[in-house]
Order: sequence, then C-alpha cells, then structure tokens
Amino acid sequence: MSALEFRSTSARRGEENLLPLTNIVFLLLIFFLLAGRLAAADPFPVDPPQSASRADTGDRDLVIALAADGRLALDGVEIEDAALEAAVAARLAGEPGVAAQLRADGRAEAVAVVALVARLQVAGLERLWLVTVPEAP
Repeated sequence: MSALEFRSTSARRGEENLLPLTNIVFLLLIFFLLAGRLAAADPFPVDPPQSASRADTGDRDLVIALAADGRLALDGVEIEDAALEAAVAARLAGEPGVAAQLRADGRAEAVAVVALVARLQVAGLERLWLVTVPEAP
C-alpha cells in the first residue's frame, strides 16, 4: 500500500467518526425546534406592575397585552378594541378551558384593566393571570 492510499483511508476514518456527532447535533437541533415554543413578541412595550406575589403564570394559551395608552394585542398581534371580545370568544369556542395571561402595563389606568377583565369574562374567559414583576427590595 502506498503512502497516498494510507492517507486517504485515514481521512475517511476521520469523516466516519465525525458523522455520528453531526447527526446527533442535527437531531437535537430539530428536537428543540419542534419541542420549544417561541413566544410572540409584543407589538408595543409593556412594563408590568410590581407585586409581592411570586406565583408563576407559566405558559398560557392566550396572551393579551394592554399598553399604557390603551392599545391591545392578542398573541403578539395588535388588535382593535372592538374586535378583542369576538376574537377571544371565537378562540374559546374552538378550545374550551383556555387560560390567558394579561400583560398590562404598570402605567395603565386600573379602571381600564378592570374593564378589560370584565369584557374578557363576558367573552367567556374563566382563567386569567395578571403578569407582574417582583417588588424591588
């Protein structure tokens, strides 16, 4: 066997040893892409109010955002105020028992937050979590 043939065989063995590693990396990448759920970005900035509560809201089926100026978003898409109840009711008709997060800006008026919660209840929403941040020590 010549030296040239020996090098090509050695190079093939190196590639063969690297192939299972690349397969595993790509399988892990596909797994995390399928298993992970990326949250939709809010269409406007929301600065949640502070709270002493430390309850974890976790992932929910619906995310409703309320800006300080009264703009609304449903699952990361800005929505008109009048269309919110119909969109939530339609989602609840297809998926009963849906839970929701309300990401209200800390500067939003409390009256607006309470009115929004009442409207969501009229639309049929039964489980709602208000997202807050921990108080500063």
